This record gives sequence, C-alpha cells and structure tokens, in this order.
Amino acid sequence: MTKCVLITGGAGFLGSNLCKRYLDMDNTVYCVDNLSTGRIQNIEKHLQDSNFYFLNYDICNEVPELLTERHFDAILNLASPASPPQYQRLAIETLDVGSEGLKNMINLALQNKARFFQASTSEVYGDPEVHPQTETYKGSVNCYGPRSMYDESKRFAEAMIYTYKNTKGLNSVIARFFNTYGPGMDIHDGRVVTNFIYQALTGEPITIYGDGTQTRSFCYVDDLTEGIVRLVKSDEEGPINLGNPSEFTVNELAELVLELTQSSSKINNLPLPGDDPMQRKPDISLALKKLGWQPKVELKEGLIQTIDYVKKQIKQR
Repeated sequence: MTKCVLITGGAGFLGSNLCKRYLDMDNTVYCVDNLSTGRIQNIEKHLQDSNFYFLNYDICNEVPELLTERHFDAILNLASPASPPQYQRLAIETLDVGSEGLKNMINLALQNKARFFQASTSEVYGDPEVHPQTETYKGSVNCYGPRSMYDESKRFAEAMIYTYKNTKGLNSVIARFFNTYGPGMDIHDGRVVTNFIYQALTGEPITIYGDGTQTRSFCYVDDLTEGIVRLVKSDEEGPINLGNPSEFTVNELAELVLELTQSSSKINNLPLPGDDPMQRKPDISLALKKLGWQPKVELKEGLIQTIDYVKKQIKQR
C-alpha cells in the first residue's frame, strides 16, 4: 500500500537523500523547504516524478491548504540549518524553526494521526563529560554561547515532543545524529568533511581548528537514512543515537583526505572556536538492540564516494 510522507527540510543534504529513499520505496513524497540552506539541485531529478511534490514553504508560517488537505502517514521533520556557519548566520531563524516551526508540524501530525519523526543531534550532549555518549546522558551544553542557537533549539524540540507525546498522544520518535557526510552536501557549508575535501582538491591549506586532537564519529548518509527508515517504521519513541561509533581525530581525518586525494595541501592550524566539543562518539547499543541497525560503510569507503561527488561539483562551477 502506497503511503504518503511529508519531509521538511527535504531539499537539504539529508532531507534530499531521504526523499530519494522514500520514493524508491514507492511512497508519495511531499518535500517542503524554504531554500534558506536547502538547494533545488538536490531534488531536481525528482521534480518530474508523479509521486513527488515540492513546496517552497517556511514551516514557521501558517500551514498551507496544500498540506492540510492531504493525509500524511508520516511526517519527518528535518527543517533546520545544520552546520555552524549556517545556523550562526541564521541564528534567529534556527531558534524559530525549532519552536514555532516544530509546533506547526506537530499539530499537522496530530490532525493526521501521523507518525512524527524529529531529527535531533549529538549537539544536545554539548562538550560531553561521558564517553561514549548514551541516550541517558543529559549533556553539558552552554545555553549562552556561539553554538547555543542550534544546541538549544534541538534540546527544546525534544522537550516539546516529549510534552506533546504525553499530553496529546503524539506518535513520535526522536533520533540524535552524529556527523553525517556523503554526496549531496553543500561543499561550502562549513562542515569538516567537505571543508577538508574541497581544500585538498583545490590545493588550499587544510584548516584545522585547535591542535586536531579532538575526535568525531562520521556516519555515511546511506547508513543514516537506513536507520531513519527503520526508526519511523518501528514503535520506538527514542531518543535513539544514530551514528557511526568509529572514532577519529580531526588530524586523522585530514591525513586520510590528503591520502585519498593525493593532495599536497599543507595543514593550517587556527584557534579552536568557542564551545567546540573535544569528543564525540555515539553509543549505538540501543539502535542495535531495538532496530537491528548499525553502520556498514567505513570512513575510507564513504570518503571516496564523497570525494568523487565534490570533484563533480567543482567542475560544474
């Protein structure tokens, strides 16, 4: 039976990959995005698909009739700037979409009795004092700082969903993502993987903030979309970590990118930005137990695919 799915932030990196995944599963997909950070080129290939509908719409505004008149089986809310340069440039908008925008989509889900999925983030753990991070860890977040608009919007979103679930019966689930990468990323969005690849391919210095000993865990986008699909199908409520538990220093990432691109770019160390976490690694025991999910794509394999994508993007500019 064909289902109808609404994906907000659907023209973004992860959102567009999810649009493709749900179309491949023979769903009707409504993609909503105000294009503040999303890009039409991410969904161009779907625009002629009779099962795909795109609406240039800011979810902070009143919900249009095109959406209220259609029944949705699931609503996946990914609407939010995701990289530090984006959410710092759109600071107020980031807070708005995590509050007013979220509330609009929750109400739409309640009207439809739809399954509601919320994209949260490992940033709710802040600069963690527990390693690896489990879902029960409450975090160490600065609510008054240069990353607070994103971190706190996601923490507030989780609190709102918890409240609506317990007071209104919202059928909801939350996933916390850890450093997703892969084809479809905006190569200038400021995230570390695309930064390093672009700099290596163009011969620019590789910019490392701090001494590069801080760690990250990188999850390839195909692995993440698989986890999301399983989570939406499940009866779980979350929050559940979705990420790759393999941990790398930023220096190790830079070395691997230089090796794979055969670049002669030099390393350029700059001061570490405020509130930048020193460690980030998910405990995915819950996802493995509840969903049978774990990542399959190793970092080297995923980087090769991402490097090929960035090369094509550079040629088109």
